[in-house]
Amino acid sequence: MEDISDIKIIGFDDNRPPLIRKAPYIDLFFKLTHQAPKNWCDDFNQLVSKEKYSAKIIPAAGLFIEAWVRKPEEIEGLLEKLKKAISVCTEDYIAKINAINSAASNTSTKPGDEGEQGRLNKIVAALNFD
Repeated sequence: MEDISDIKIIGFDDNRPPLIRKAPYIDLFFKLTHQAPKNWCDDFNQLVSKEKYSAKIIPAAGLFIEAWVRKPEEIEGLLEKLKKAISVCTEDYIAKINAINSAASNTSTKPGDEGEQGRLNKIVAALNFD
């Protein structure tokens, strides 16, 4: 199974390579190592939406970053910005998951689950009435 921390850009989409066209821009479709979760994609899109050349991931697919530049020389700088954005989104996503898990584990402990009452609760829960 893929891990969220493994998401990285591994190249361009084989079916949509960068091409010089008559348009005053170059479309770029960066391929990720694996499909990113929808929430991660939403966070990524929000983070990069205010950049000079906006980029986006279609959350339903979650496998390609769609971007553009005006000149070929701008591709390297864009790639570095996207790699940093991926790193930030991944760190934030992991922090959110950890916070959710921490909150869930904190609420699973009910008052009285320590001490004698806790011991009694465990014994009662383990009883088999079949």
